[in-house]
Amino acid sequence: MSDLSNYRKSYEKSELLETNIPEDPMNLFHRWFYEAEDLGGIEEVNAMTVSTIGLDGFPKARVVLLKKFNEEGFIFYTNYNSEKGKAIAQNPNVCLSFFWHSMERQVIVKGIAEKTSDIISDNYFDSRPQGSKLGAVVSAQSDIIPSRDFLENNLKILEQEYQSKEVHRPEYWGGYLVKPLSVEFWQGRPNRLHDRIRYTIKDDFEWKIDRLSP
Repeated sequence: MSDLSNYRKSYEKSELLETNIPEDPMNLFHRWFYEAEDLGGIEEVNAMTVSTIGLDGFPKARVVLLKKFNEEGFIFYTNYNSEKGKAIAQNPNVCLSFFWHSMERQVIVKGIAEKTSDIISDNYFDSRPQGSKLGAVVSAQSDIIPSRDFLENNLKILEQEYQSKEVHRPEYWGGYLVKPLSVEFWQGRPNRLHDRIRYTIKDDFEWKIDRLSP
């Protein structure tokens, strides 16, 4: 048995106070995202954990890449027939979380996922490298397959097929926009007295701001 009770870290890099935050959480997310990028030391600043409630009733979390964010919310892309896609089709309530360890910061988003328009999905798919396009076509994501060779052999067949023609986005692949209902910003502080600020959307589409106990 591994005992991790002596693992300790003191969080002392920054603070999160009501006096220096905007009224809209997307503005604060924008600030934090690019501060983390500018600091360096984070290989994929846009990596986030997407949590869904599966068809079996269990929550499941996996890391995907955020591809766009704006005043509407957060966009990522996946196979709609995948385990996460089927989970979202049944229950669109999802959670996104970002952890930027070098900044001692975490962001947790609760929201509703909906498919992006075909135009948005097409435009992003067309911007991908050829290998990534073929990967999306060849992979029946989350299905059981007999071997690695099965996957690679199917890819070789597709590479031959598409040597001289364009790869179009499959109907089963595209984007999700997660529209936030709440966004919590966590800033590590000394003595585990962390700063936690939560934005919650109100009926009038204004944001309510609360400080949470650490």
